[in-house]
Amino acid sequence: MSVTLLLLGAGAASRMRGGDKLMEVVYGRPLIARQAAAGLRAGLPVIVTLPPLPHPRGAALTEMPVARIEVPDAAEGMAASIRAGVRAVAPGTTGLMVLPADMPEVDADDIRAMAADWDGAEILRGAGQDGTPGHPVLFPADLFEELTQLSGDQGAREVLVRHRARLRLFPLPGRHALTDLDTPEDWAAWRTGGTA
Repeated sequence: MSVTLLLLGAGAASRMRGGDKLMEVVYGRPLIARQAAAGLRAGLPVIVTLPPLPHPRGAALTEMPVARIEVPDAAEGMAASIRAGVRAVAPGTTGLMVLPADMPEVDADDIRAMAADWDGAEILRGAGQDGTPGHPVLFPADLFEELTQLSGDQGAREVLVRHRARLRLFPLPGRHALTDLDTPEDWAAWRTGGTA
């Protein structure tokens, strides 16, 4: 089976009040580069959706062997990034693991473990230790066409609901599947916790 990681990095980060959460430095590098590197270390091809280039996020990835995909309509919401990412998937890809780029605790071990445990037909979704659904989400190829029909800022929620009988949760360590940082206060609290 051939799984690709789709890192969603085209959003405006509007809640950061002028900052860019994906350029926050985590363990010595911008978050977007750290998450792309995690996918590469897990052994997966990596697609990263980005605002129109040139952009600092794109510049942070220039030395990395990832596919950088511009999303001109990124202001529409997450669906625009998912559509663009799916269209960039290489022929023969059997699964697409979708990960918002603002989740700094998802690491290479998590990505590798999910890809290895996937059966090729189910939807596999990262979850907290208590079973709370989170990210990433791994979709089989037969759902790619549905993902290209998404609209708005709800991500792939409608696909998950429509195919919930095929969904299996995959618990990740700690809060890896749940921690997303959208505001300066989120970042400050997370750093105070000694995580990065």
